[in-house]
Amino acid sequence: MSFHIVEQAQARLNRSELAVPGSNPSFLEKAAQSKADVVFLDLEDAVAPDDKEPARKNIIQALNDLDWSGKTMSIRINGLDTHYMYRDVVDILEQAPGKLDLIMIPKAGTASDVYALDMLVTQIEDATKVEKRIGFELIIETALGMMNVDELAGASPRLESLHFGVADYAASTKAKTTVIGGPNADYHVLTDPDDAGNREVHWGDMWHYPIARMVVAARAHGLRPIDGPFGDFSDPDGFRAQALRAATLGCEGKWAIHPSQVDLANECFSPTDAEVEKAQRILDAMEEAVKEGKGAVALDGRLIDIASIKQAEVMVKKAEQIKAAG
Repeated sequence: MSFHIVEQAQARLNRSELAVPGSNPSFLEKAAQSKADVVFLDLEDAVAPDDKEPARKNIIQALNDLDWSGKTMSIRINGLDTHYMYRDVVDILEQAPGKLDLIMIPKAGTASDVYALDMLVTQIEDATKVEKRIGFELIIETALGMMNVDELAGASPRLESLHFGVADYAASTKAKTTVIGGPNADYHVLTDPDDAGNREVHWGDMWHYPIARMVVAARAHGLRPIDGPFGDFSDPDGFRAQALRAATLGCEGKWAIHPSQVDLANECFSPTDAEVEKAQRILDAMEEAVKEGKGAVALDGRLIDIASIKQAEVMVKKAEQIKAAG
């Protein structure tokens, strides 16, 4: 282990993060009843310019009047390059004090973006004398943000998570696609021809690099990496495939842009009973090995060692966290 110890962000369940446009009061009411771990009330992309101010008022009312117990609450503010952003922050934090857990910063590009919002939020918290300090979520969704992802991940002690915004990232990099997440038929390789001249097509994951890059930056700074949206909410199998890919790479959760995706995300980012049982067996086997003065031992024909303990502990801890949340 490095002498540099990574401080971990506040532990929260973040398997599913439900996006809810602030411009639709009925959606806000339904979101309060959902099973999402985190709900972010959206003021940015899902809200038309003429609806920005009414959406802000809707969110303030929803935060004050609805029962959000058991959920982590976030708002996605408008971009720092817009004139909407400062009013999003000031109005909501002053008129619904203590009701938010997180602020989601879209299109984060440099550490100074985070610093600017940190200063504003700190001043409001001091003025309103709230005890609960708000955390930050950053969406990495531009070429600039991805280039500076390490700098961004260490930009403020308020930071809790990094999210991959696939659609804006694709636009920023001028990728040849118009879908929100998912595979692309053009991103493939061909095998060499067989004796009959036939060639197999193997699709690849065009989002593998940015997800993996974001995960490394997030974990190196003790943050939660979260996969972003999957646009085709009529394709649960496609969503599940993308979620499991993200989980395999180290993400803790995924956005749900439709209520039907919440249960899918919770399922994909929760360890199964079999996985938890196996992890516990690893911990038990290593405990016995330590008693016998061994640093490694065989279990089910496979070598397990100290690194295996760390992997198993992550699995068991996650299961305990989910159980505690009910």
